[in-house]
Amino acid sequence: MPARELIYYPDPRLRAVAQPVTRFDADLRALADDLLETLAAVSAIGLTAVHLGLPQRVAIIRLQPDLAPVLYVNPEIAAASAETASHQEGSVSMPGVMEPVERPAAVTVRYRDLDGAAQEEQAEGFLAACLQHEIDQLDGVFWIERLTRLRRERALKRYAKLRRTAG
Repeated sequence: MPARELIYYPDPRLRAVAQPVTRFDADLRALADDLLETLAAVSAIGLTAVHLGLPQRVAIIRLQPDLAPVLYVNPEIAAASAETASHQEGSVSMPGVMEPVERPAAVTVRYRDLDGAAQEEQAEGFLAACLQHEIDQLDGVFWIERLTRLRRERALKRYAKLRRTAG
């Protein structure tokens, strides 16, 4: 399957709440293949169907190119630690802009695999941040909403400048 086109901030679809997947079929497998191809094409760590303009609750994460990607269907955070950690975050839908974001340091995520089987994963550190970031996206929360107002405004100004100089 080919890589798909991304949508870019401020596209309103980035703030839409993704709908749960109810059919675990060939269409879902095709979407998973497209997500993987697009993830590789844009050299990203994580990607959701929302980044492709599709309001489906599907995400893929691959922390390093040599690691196998993990597909998360209908992911949700079941538990989060009180302890927090800060990690640099950005988005394929807002290229060139990164900021540190404070989030719970560890999470438990429940999700389905491609066959619809229930799964649960404990994550900490950078993986925990990535999972929370992608689940936020599926919940209609774009990552800059996790920044202070001042840092969000600066990030938006940097992004506007990057877009002006790019085209």
